[in-house]
Amino acid sequence: MISFKEYINEAKNCPEGTSYCNKCKACVAKTCDEKALKEDATANKKQQLQRKQLMLNRQKLQLQMKAVQKKDQSQDMHMKEEKVKCPECKGDGCKHCDDKGYHIKESAWQRKEGKNKTGGLNEKGRKSYERENPGSDLKAPQPEGGPRKRSFCARMGGVKGPMKKPNGEPTRKALALRKWKC
Repeated sequence: MISFKEYINEAKNCPEGTSYCNKCKACVAKTCDEKALKEDATANKKQQLQRKQLMLNRQKLQLQMKAVQKKDQSQDMHMKEEKVKCPECKGDGCKHCDDKGYHIKESAWQRKEGKNKTGGLNEKGRKSYERENPGSDLKAPQPEGGPRKRSFCARMGGVKGPMKKPNGEPTRKALALRKWKC
């Protein structure tokens, strides 16, 4: 190892654009210490990029898991099982029984008892839907006017589909529009 005075003298003798490297004992464009710092910085950047990529992959995986859970819940939403032996087949199996012989009963909002004869859902149907879909807030029709009526009429009026069934009865769409006085 050379003394500080010797280092200064050697550094003064180096041509412009170079510096004296204490390890190499010569004038070079980049000293060994500068090269090591640059390599460390490059390695740190690579580590940071790897960490960011790992975090992104974890977030994607969490979102995918949530989507799968929602999909499973939505499949179960339409059919709620009540553990009752089927009265028609006595558990031997028929079109409305599961593989264990239990009767599968749909939710009220999907059956006749949850639907209003003049269109839309009745109170029992709305409560049944809200139980299965937490966070939903179904309200009764607002035929007297207001922003809900205008919004509903604009949306429902553009829905494709017939207004009458083949037997001449009005469809659920026609009943709902009539109920809202659209």
